[in-house]
Amino acid sequence: MVAALTSAGVAAAYRSADGLANTTRAQPGAGSGFGAALSRAMEQAVDAGRTADTTATQALTGQGSVTDVVMAVSRAELALQTTVAVRDKVVAAYQDVMRMPI
Repeated sequence: MVAALTSAGVAAAYRSADGLANTTRAQPGAGSGFGAALSRAMEQAVDAGRTADTTATQALTGQGSVTDVVMAVSRAELALQTTVAVRDKVVAAYQDVMRMPI
Protein backbone atom coordinates (compact mmCIF):
# COMPACT_ATOMS: atom_id res chain seq x y z
CA MET A 1 0.00 0.00 0.00
CA VAL A 2 1.34 3.45 -0.89
CA ALA A 3 1.58 5.94 1.95
CA ALA A 4 -0.42 9.16 1.76
CA LEU A 5 1.37 11.85 -0.19
CA THR A 6 1.55 15.49 0.80
CA SER A 7 0.22 18.19 -1.49
CA ALA A 8 3.77 19.47 -2.05
CA GLY A 9 4.92 15.97 -3.04
CA VAL A 10 2.00 15.54 -5.42
CA ALA A 11 2.72 18.93 -6.98
CA ALA A 12 6.38 18.01 -7.43
CA ALA A 13 5.43 14.69 -9.04
CA TYR A 14 3.03 16.51 -11.37
CA ARG A 15 5.71 19.00 -12.39
CA SER A 16 8.11 16.13 -13.00
CA ALA A 17 5.56 14.24 -15.10
CA ASP A 18 4.68 17.42 -16.98
CA GLY A 19 8.36 17.93 -17.71
CA LEU A 20 8.56 14.38 -19.07
CA ALA A 21 5.56 15.01 -21.29
CA ASN A 22 7.04 18.25 -22.61
CA THR A 23 10.37 16.54 -23.24
CA THR A 24 8.59 13.73 -25.06
CA ARG A 25 6.75 16.15 -27.35
CA ALA A 26 9.86 18.22 -28.00
CA GLN A 27 11.91 15.26 -29.29
CA PRO A 28 9.69 13.31 -31.69
CA GLY A 29 12.53 11.36 -33.30
CA ALA A 30 14.35 10.41 -30.09
CA GLY A 31 12.11 7.68 -28.68
CA SER A 32 8.98 9.65 -27.91
CA GLY A 33 6.75 6.75 -26.96
CA PHE A 34 5.41 5.63 -23.62
CA GLY A 35 8.35 3.28 -23.14
CA ALA A 36 10.85 6.10 -23.58
CA ALA A 37 8.98 8.28 -21.08
CA LEU A 38 8.88 5.37 -18.64
CA SER A 39 12.61 4.78 -19.09
CA ARG A 40 13.37 8.44 -18.40
CA ALA A 41 11.16 8.35 -15.29
CA MET A 42 13.01 5.27 -14.02
CA GLU A 43 16.37 6.91 -14.67
CA GLN A 44 15.22 9.98 -12.73
CA ALA A 45 14.12 7.77 -9.82
CA VAL A 46 17.51 6.04 -9.76
CA ASP A 47 19.27 9.42 -9.96
CA ALA A 48 17.19 10.67 -7.02
CA GLY A 49 18.37 7.68 -4.97
CA ARG A 50 21.98 8.28 -5.92
CA THR A 51 21.68 11.96 -5.08
CA ALA A 52 20.22 11.06 -1.68
CA ASP A 53 23.16 8.71 -1.02
CA THR A 54 25.70 11.34 -2.07
CA THR A 55 24.04 14.05 0.03
CA ALA A 56 23.90 11.79 3.08
CA THR A 57 27.58 10.92 2.66
CA GLN A 58 28.48 14.60 2.42
CA ALA A 59 26.50 15.35 5.58
CA LEU A 60 28.26 12.55 7.44
CA THR A 61 31.63 13.98 6.48
CA GLY A 62 30.56 17.48 7.56
CA GLN A 63 30.31 18.96 4.07
CA GLY A 64 26.52 19.11 3.79
CA SER A 65 23.54 20.14 5.84
CA VAL A 66 20.87 17.99 7.42
CA THR A 67 18.19 19.94 5.56
CA ASP A 68 19.71 18.95 2.21
CA VAL A 69 19.78 15.30 3.31
CA VAL A 70 16.13 15.36 4.38
CA MET A 71 15.08 16.96 1.09
CA ALA A 72 17.11 14.49 -1.02
CA VAL A 73 15.81 11.48 0.91
CA SER A 74 12.23 12.78 0.61
CA ARG A 75 12.62 13.13 -3.15
CA ALA A 76 14.03 9.61 -3.40
CA GLU A 77 11.20 8.24 -1.24
CA LEU A 78 8.58 9.96 -3.40
CA ALA A 79 10.20 8.58 -6.55
CA LEU A 80 10.17 5.07 -5.06
CA GLN A 81 6.54 5.35 -3.96
CA THR A 82 5.54 6.57 -7.41
CA THR A 83 7.45 3.74 -9.07
CA VAL A 84 5.77 1.15 -6.86
CA ALA A 85 2.34 2.66 -7.54
CA VAL A 86 2.91 2.58 -11.31
CA ARG A 87 4.20 -0.99 -11.11
CA ASP A 88 1.12 -2.05 -9.16
CA LYS A 89 -1.17 -0.45 -11.75
CA VAL A 90 0.68 -2.14 -14.62
CA VAL A 91 0.46 -5.54 -12.92
CA ALA A 92 -3.24 -5.03 -12.20
CA ALA A 93 -3.87 -4.05 -15.84
CA TYR A 94 -1.96 -7.10 -17.06
CA GLN A 95 -3.97 -9.37 -14.78
CA ASP A 96 -7.23 -7.80 -16.03
CA VAL A 97 -6.22 -8.45 -19.63
CA MET A 98 -5.26 -12.04 -18.82
CA ARG A 99 -8.68 -12.63 -17.20
CA MET A 100 -10.58 -11.45 -20.29
CA PRO A 101 -12.44 -14.20 -22.10
CA ILE A 102 -11.33 -14.89 -25.63
